[in-house]
Amino acid sequence: MGIVNIDDELHDQLRRACTVTSRSINAQANFWIKVGMLCEMNPGLTFQEVVAEQLRSAGVRPKPLQAART
Repeated sequence: MGIVNIDDELHDQLRRACTVTSRSINAQANFWIKVGMLCEMNPGLTFQEVVAEQLRSAGVRPKPLQAART
């Protein structure tokens, strides 16, 4: 494991984001780095497609959504 220096503004954004996503600051930074790298390597995919593929690769299989009744 290494140390990464980031500017204060990015660290503040990480701190704010981790409160919303229930991740530690390090886990949020890891997520952003990993997804950013995957998006750069797969420019034809959307963010949602990249995350969905990672979830599928991890074995996450949600039940299909049911149409809402009105």
